[in-house]
Amino acid sequence: MIKLSYDIEKYRRDLCNLVSDGDTVIELGCHVGGTTKILSPNCNVIAVDNSPEAVEVMNSLDGIEFISGDVRRHEVLAKAFKKVQKCDVLAIDLGGGYHPDTVFKVFYIWSSTFKPTHTAIRNRGILEFVNSASVSEEDYVSEEGYLNSYNDSGIPPLIKEFDLWTPSLKK
Repeated sequence: MIKLSYDIEKYRRDLCNLVSDGDTVIELGCHVGGTTKILSPNCNVIAVDNSPEAVEVMNSLDGIEFISGDVRRHEVLAKAFKKVQKCDVLAIDLGGGYHPDTVFKVFYIWSSTFKPTHTAIRNRGILEFVNSASVSEEDYVSEEGYLNSYNDSGIPPLIKEFDLWTPSLKK
């Protein structure tokens, strides 16, 4: 199941309803752990953020595996993949209202790699698009937290478009 919301409280409620004890959760865009702290204390959380403010706070939380890095970077994905090869829940909150195209690409990369049972995404642009769209007679539905249309194995290739509008990703 893929849950989509914009309101932070709704996103957190949805996420808590998706997470069960013993689950592995990958949280992208954890910032200083506002959402992380309300997840089940009995789940395995890998939290990722590139915010300098996140480092000290997230490293001080017990039971949280923190990766300081940009979720758009292939090596950050690989670092998470070395820790776990599958997750039960993928949580994506990359600023809430900005850059729906980037959020969708991040969803594509991470969900096709980790094959979550559930995904929660917080992004106004994607939610607005979904709520404004009219669907043709074609019926494509995925029951998992990723899209069946890209059910490949392994880490997907680097998406080169990130470099086109994000010079900070170039090294």
